[in-house]
Amino acid sequence: MKILHTADWHLGHQLHGHDRRFEHDAFLDWLADTIKTRDIDALLVAGDLFDTANPPASAWQQLYRFLARLRAEHPALEMVLIGGNHDSPSKLDAPHELLRAFDLHLVGSISRDDEGRLETERLLVPLRGKDGEVAAWCAAVPFLRSSDLRPDGLGEGQDRLIEGVRQVYEAVLSEGRARCHPDQALIAMGHAYLAAGQLSELSERRVLGGNQHALPAELFAAADYTALGHLHLAQSPAEGVHYSGSPLPLSLAEANYNHQVLEVTFEGGKLARLERIPVPRAVEMIRLPQSGLDEALQAIEALALPACPQQA
Repeated sequence: MKILHTADWHLGHQLHGHDRRFEHDAFLDWLADTIKTRDIDALLVAGDLFDTANPPASAWQQLYRFLARLRAEHPALEMVLIGGNHDSPSKLDAPHELLRAFDLHLVGSISRDDEGRLETERLLVPLRGKDGEVAAWCAAVPFLRSSDLRPDGLGEGQDRLIEGVRQVYEAVLSEGRARCHPDQALIAMGHAYLAAGQLSELSERRVLGGNQHALPAELFAAADYTALGHLHLAQSPAEGVHYSGSPLPLSLAEANYNHQVLEVTFEGGKLARLERIPVPRAVEMIRLPQSGLDEALQAIEALALPACPQQA
């Protein structure tokens, strides 16, 4: 089974007042082509689909148009998307039943029963290979807010937030592992800040699981692969735990990041290969000297830029 892991699209993003819709359209077109040419079985998007909790209508149109295109072009493609800290949980969850009718899994928040027990059913998604058989189970846990957490049995000195997140993942991954046959992989999804993770100071919000609440990577020890979002720089804080990074630079500090998506291949339930696929830049980000106006004007005149049509 071949899985494509991406995250932090931030649809609707503006950079210093400049709309990024053209760049996002180019990325989504490239992503659709990549899914086709690489014969991908499942697409995982690990949070921050949008840049704000109230994105413009054009951003929603981008997302739904893209999902509809993939479903039309790839009827058997598995698609699992989770909410991030920039997303509105309720707005992502609102079309849940409609999207499920098209076998699309969009999870904005966790839910609990009347007795406060975590409902793991909608968080566990079977991923099927080309033969129609389940090749993996995906634990699709969205960004966890403080109100989502109800930690039990806290010991002295234990952090309520970290232990609350730990217990959510323990419950979901335990149930996922129980469902896995020996030849099936268990994949964890999340949107959080792990200890030793490298932040982009200009574009990433401080969130639960960040700063003094940095999460330990051992939370995901039960998974065969962990697909994370939130950190815009692609990185791997621990073995088998990966941030795909954002596909576009979301601040000037990210101009030189290696923006990418990850192709993950499983064979017999085991991780066989991981390939980093660079995302092509539709619009280059160029930083000019900041020493003075004259130097900046000279740098502009010296630029050798290809001719391109002006975007409306």
